[in-house]
Amino acid sequence: MRDLPRQLTEDELAELFSGHTRLTEELAGREDPLGVADEVAAALPEDEQIAALKTHPRIGEASAEQRGDVPEELADLNRAYEGKFGFPFVVFVAGRSRAELVPVLRERLARTREDELRTALRELVTIARERWTRT
Repeated sequence: MRDLPRQLTEDELAELFSGHTRLTEELAGREDPLGVADEVAAALPEDEQIAALKTHPRIGEASAEQRGDVPEELADLNRAYEGKFGFPFVVFVAGRSRAELVPVLRERLARTREDELRTALRELVTIARERWTRT
């Protein structure tokens, strides 16, 4: 397990955040980029926040963290989520099965867009931090 870094390149950050975005660009110029990532993400314009979320693989897409079939109910809820909020559902899975994500997604669908945008960004940062510490 690695400690949080003092500084990372934009390429290293893009790997942790699933792509190059304004968020990774801003973080690359900071000391302790993963420590300040929540604040930096929250300060970005909304279109840049959504661009950062859209780099994250959707549930069911191929990625190192996501393997196996997606339950139909989860896929349907995921589509409803994207339709309602305009960005993909981002959640730190933490060893939960996809079936266990169904109630999480249902609960998050009941939120306001503003609340959900904040939550999704926090989840994105949590995922990036976890990726850093396990590599």
